[in-house]
Amino acid sequence: MLDLLRARLAQGTQTIPFPPDEHEAGFPERFRGRPLIQPDAAGRAVLDLGACLFSPEEAAAYTHDYRLASSTRDGLASSDDRLPLSALDLRMRKLLGRSLRLRSVVAGSCNGCEAELVAASNVVFDLARFGVQFVASPRHADGIVITGGVNANMRDALERTYAAVPDPRIVIAVGACAASGGPFRGSKEAGTGVPPTIPVDLWIAGCPPHPLTILDGLLRLLGRFEDGGRRQTPPTSERVGAAASDEA
Repeated sequence: MLDLLRARLAQGTQTIPFPPDEHEAGFPERFRGRPLIQPDAAGRAVLDLGACLFSPEEAAAYTHDYRLASSTRDGLASSDDRLPLSALDLRMRKLLGRSLRLRSVVAGSCNGCEAELVAASNVVFDLARFGVQFVASPRHADGIVITGGVNANMRDALERTYAAVPDPRIVIAVGACAASGGPFRGSKEAGTGVPPTIPVDLWIAGCPPHPLTILDGLLRLLGRFEDGGRRQTPPTSERVGAAASDEA
């Protein structure tokens, strides 16, 4: 036990600050963030990130910009440098306070997005430091996180789970499958994403999205920081909070 404690102390702080600088995020060279698109003859350059699988054929190149979330589905097809993402209204943010409880609904996914959601809660990204946690029951949740293309077998389960979450509630669609059906769109068994009967507050692109992409979308939805804002930290750490104040 003492050896384990010594090893852990020697490792130091593993959690990266958020938002991180590129070197803090530790992106490998092959990481594919927001794509660079070649404009057509008319000067237009639009790529639907909700249907993008981030393959080499889809873009001229990829950046390390992990900000790939939007408040609207149409916003994922924006040609702007930053996707449109508005924070929840003030009443909703006051109601949630510094806490957000989410129920995960795996609606026909390959489990890639779920692996990244799990990673978002590990010691490196530490989603819980911002007050965001997953719960077992929709009746204990403030909203749901949907992954997968929502196939026929899962649609009823998804709608029942959504109905079980008390009002007011939020809905977050994670990954290309939830946004558009992903690589399985058009097949007999796969769905085409979240059905129109369920209003989505946040669309997070990716196949699958990086944990930082998930963090960025969630925290901007909660109004924790603005686009391009300075590094923000949860109020639970006075030391880190003081550092953020110094930056401001």
